[in-house]
Amino acid sequence: MAKPAHQYETTVEWTGELRGALSAPKRPVVSIGTPPEFGGTEDVWSPEHLCVAAVNACMMATFLAIATNSKLRFSKYSSTAVGTLEQVDEESGPVISRIVVKPRLTIGPDVDRGRAERILRLVEERCYVSNSMTSEVKLEPEIVVQ
Repeated sequence: MAKPAHQYETTVEWTGELRGALSAPKRPVVSIGTPPEFGGTEDVWSPEHLCVAAVNACMMATFLAIATNSKLRFSKYSSTAVGTLEQVDEESGPVISRIVVKPRLTIGPDVDRGRAERILRLVEERCYVSNSMTSEVKLEPEIVVQ
């Protein structure tokens, strides 16, 4: 039996210059625009930042789902992600060629570190946002035992 498909709607409205407003039903409006490297400003979310943030957020959501299902006890999760935008060939425009996600997971001394590492490897395999992209996505986790 096929699993149901889900759809997610967003709206973008130009608000002037190199800026706009991103919205979705029942969610706060987000100011978006062109990054400074392309003539925009630093005070709005750029498509480049949103792309990297989508991977970072999906990695966290995937971790939380797997950790919950696996009953992994942890006290903290945070992560930083860095995406590289570059021209990879002369025929097309720039692409986010690589995203490195660096989660930092804090566990207690009674938690099996190897199990936590296996769960983080599953996160890298199962994040649907990174699986939907042609960019290389690499997970570089750090596990802290507290």
